Amino acid sequence: MRLVAIVRLPSSEGLVRVCQELVDAGLPAVEVTLTTPGALRAIAALKGQVGAGSVRSVDDVRRAEEAGASFLVTPTVRPEVISAATVPVVCGALTPTEIDLASSAAYVKVFPASSMGPRYIKEVLAPMPELKLIPTGGVTPSLAQEYLAAGAVGVGIGSALVNAETIANPRLLREKATEFRRAVGLE
Repeated sequence: MRLVAIVRLPSSEGLVRVCQELVDAGLPAVEVTLTTPGALRAIAALKGQVGAGSVRSVDDVRRAEEAGASFLVTPTVRPEVISAATVPVVCGALTPTEIDLASSAAYVKVFPASSMGPRYIKEVLAPMPELKLIPTGGVTPSLAQEYLAAGAVGVGIGSALVNAETIANPRLLREKATEFRRAVGLE
């Protein structure tokens, strides 16, 4: 989970292609948000190569796992979602109390990280150094390095990687993926 690519598209058009390109570019984790039309069909088509994001209910857990999601990502803390999952969960949280509550999941997605920055990660980890934090929201390649230096185990990348420009240009998408892989030490 050193690098989680978040795919949230306005339609299902090109969804499987974009996800496959990210997988082929060597990104270790690709999250398809359930808010994207056709997300479950794409997850099923990619046969265990991707996870499901925006998982908010036990029913979402069931549907995502049945589709073959290899991991789940929540935007908020829902203990029943963590308990229902049979695959790793990256549980969303922001405040220290939420982060502590979410720590029963495999990882904690600190969201929106853009509101807090790398110093926040370092300060949260001071009294709770065992936490596996993945800041998400507004992460750029240089911020990714700062978050890792602050103690995060990984970062979540959304629109800085998957956006209208990169969706339309597969070469640019691969270049951006490589740039993020280098930033987090995967190149």
